[in-house]
Amino acid sequence: MLQRMRMLNSSVRIAARIPRIGSQIFFSRTAGTVPIRDERFSQLTEADISFFRNTLGDTGLITDESSLEAYNHDWMGKYTGTSKLALRPKTTEQVSEILAYCNERMLAVVPQGGNTGLVGGSIPIFDEVILSTSAMNQIESVDEVGGTVVCQSGAVLESISNHVAEYGFTVPLDLGAKGSCQIGGNVSTNAGGLRLLRYGSLHGTVLGLEVWTYRGAVLQKL
Repeated sequence: MLQRMRMLNSSVRIAARIPRIGSQIFFSRTAGTVPIRDERFSQLTEADISFFRNTLGDTGLITDESSLEAYNHDWMGKYTGTSKLALRPKTTEQVSEILAYCNERMLAVVPQGGNTGLVGGSIPIFDEVILSTSAMNQIESVDEVGGTVVCQSGAVLESISNHVAEYGFTVPLDLGAKGSCQIGGNVSTNAGGLRLLRYGSLHGTVLGLEVWTYRGAVLQKL
């Protein structure tokens, strides 16, 4: 017999650390249908890369062109960017430092999660710095009494589902991309998925968020 599982429904606290970045991070003008890079934004320099390396360490930076392919292209092959740098912070403090620095330097930033979207929202248009949440993948806690889970925004949906299943719970979200999509992207796009009709929208299951502004300030809403 299958184990009967309690449902993580309206009491889910996916306190995912989601980079909901402010509107000043990226602007572009258009001439007809061709996007034009906004020259108000700075070009990436070696000094910038040095700052990020000091902040994240060597493993937190991706500069190799071949390694950047996965970050500059969506999985359907429809959209292509030309970013020269992807950053993989692990902590709130590191993200805060990165955004504060990019805001001061006027470096354009595009946040990227599992990169499983269908509309190219996580792909740079030009040479934006890619802020990947893939290294922020920790599931921090499960409250068996309240039926809630707290995790970082880069936690993969399938990993969360498998983890809470050990406590007799299930996540009220299931997607074909669950093996690679991240909960931060799921929440930010209010992903529907296979369980939408039964459990409602994902936004209805979120009890709290920790987010960053484009200036690097950390906000908490519980």
